[in-house]
Amino acid sequence: MTARKKPEELRSHRWFGASDMRAFGHHSRVAQMGYSRSDYLGKPIIAIINTWSDINACHSHFRQRAEEVKRGVLQAGGFPLEMPAIALAEVFQKPTTMLYRNLLALETEELLRSYPVDGAVLMGGCDKTTPALLMGAISMNLPAIFMPAGPMLRGNWRDQPLGSGSDVWKYWAEKRAGKVSDEQWAELEDGIARSPGHCMTMGTASTMTSAAEALGFTLPGAVSIPAADSRHARMATDTGRRIVEMVWEDLKPRDFVGAASVDNAITTILALGGSTNAVVHMVAVARRAGVALSIDRFDELARKTPLVANIRPAGKFLMEDFYYAGGLRALLKDIGDLLALDARTVNGRTLGENIAGAEVFNRDVILPREKALVASGSLAVLRGNLAPGGAVIKPAAAEPQLLKHLGPAVVFADYNDMAARIDDPALAVTADSVLVLQNAGPLGAPGMPEWGQLPIPKKLLEKGVRDMVRISDARMSGTSYGACVLHVAPESFVGGPLALVRTGDLIELDVANRRLELKVSDAELARRRAAWKKPEPRYERGYGALYQRHITQADEGYDFDFLEGTAPTAEPEIH
Repeated sequence: MTARKKPEELRSHRWFGASDMRAFGHHSRVAQMGYSRSDYLGKPIIAIINTWSDINACHSHFRQRAEEVKRGVLQAGGFPLEMPAIALAEVFQKPTTMLYRNLLALETEELLRSYPVDGAVLMGGCDKTTPALLMGAISMNLPAIFMPAGPMLRGNWRDQPLGSGSDVWKYWAEKRAGKVSDEQWAELEDGIARSPGHCMTMGTASTMTSAAEALGFTLPGAVSIPAADSRHARMATDTGRRIVEMVWEDLKPRDFVGAASVDNAITTILALGGSTNAVVHMVAVARRAGVALSIDRFDELARKTPLVANIRPAGKFLMEDFYYAGGLRALLKDIGDLLALDARTVNGRTLGENIAGAEVFNRDVILPREKALVASGSLAVLRGNLAPGGAVIKPAAAEPQLLKHLGPAVVFADYNDMAARIDDPALAVTADSVLVLQNAGPLGAPGMPEWGQLPIPKKLLEKGVRDMVRISDARMSGTSYGACVLHVAPESFVGGPLALVRTGDLIELDVANRRLELKVSDAELARRRAAWKKPEPRYERGYGALYQRHITQADEGYDFDFLEGTAPTAEPEIH
């Protein structure tokens, strides 16, 4: 039987357990909010970290979900405290939400450290909120459970299902090619996002919430439930009930996040055809728990993991279909031999126990292995003289003939240069060219935005070209597709080899051999390096100045160097 804490052993007891002048202020201010001592004294105090905001459409239902979490906390004998945290609203925040992922992670950690809380419910889902909340909770290491936002309902246009992101890129290319009218484009805008919830494709949001479940951070089956489904509200209440028990059991993130559960999360990402963004996020999450994860581990696990989720952008269906087909539990049951089934989870059971009895109800959505979209290698890590720190590509998203390619570079110095010239009829570019975007990485952009799916030049679109080799130190939306080499490290802004590429240089991509090579002599590269000048910093003050002093490169997880690892931080003095 699990040992249980006594009320006087609760962390919040340090604030509320005494009867001195210090505690007077604590008690009187809680009374000011309309509560009596019996409401909270001797009970687990649960922080509900809520990333709701009027600007975050994906979390627009979180006001109500927070109330449903509170209901569960109260039912289980806890005392809930809702604590708003910064909302990372993917499409609105510029230059990119990635710039602020570590700010939310830091805020989460410090909210939990500085206030009288015993455990936490983490409410997130939209892309960067999930890794940020997990990172902060792992670092603080109080009992914590993740409550996912859930995917939105499938979009619809002229009786065609629409997937967020994926169909935007698809129809935007067709519009630029003159095949979609302004009226049709407006109809697409109106029909693609029809309910609360995050992207319903296998973008970064569903990738990272699924990783959170495989990591052990959610109740079983939680991440697959559509946001608008009433079962999502019931899951929120169940989550609130469970965190109270976790406090009494003292079940903390680092009790279940280890090398085996990290491998489970990566294997899940690969079987789902998940976003390349997961590489950066999982390295950061793992290192917060003391797991020395390298990007090469993704490549190792990809070589033996089939892509069996037939979900856009790699496949045909959407997350709503995935839920009806059995959801994540069913997929995990199917690939159980590739998982560490004895890994613990937040409900106190093992992953194997949580997926026992799960069934697949639609084999067109969750494919049998013999019909996998990709038998192995759905994600690849590339190295070579152009990416000594590594780069990533999603082979399943590319046209097959481009996976081994030699072509001349067309170099853009930054995003603005690319936007100004990409559709210029005079641009010297062919379908065999390799589009190269510089200064789009962690410091160069800044924030490593999702600029990696460079647009196909308009004059090539008009000729029917829909994919080209594209290389950058940026990221790519998980809903994107194409032969895009991403996360090139070190980035060009700090003098990585990408900064030395010139238009006309030959670049060789060889995915099978995991190579990315700039066909320029060492002597010429040395001459170019000697002539390279370090750019001026992007920021002189504020968060940006802190960011640029401490951000690490993509292959290192893009975390702040002072937040990595498991070094202890003292509990606050209470005076």
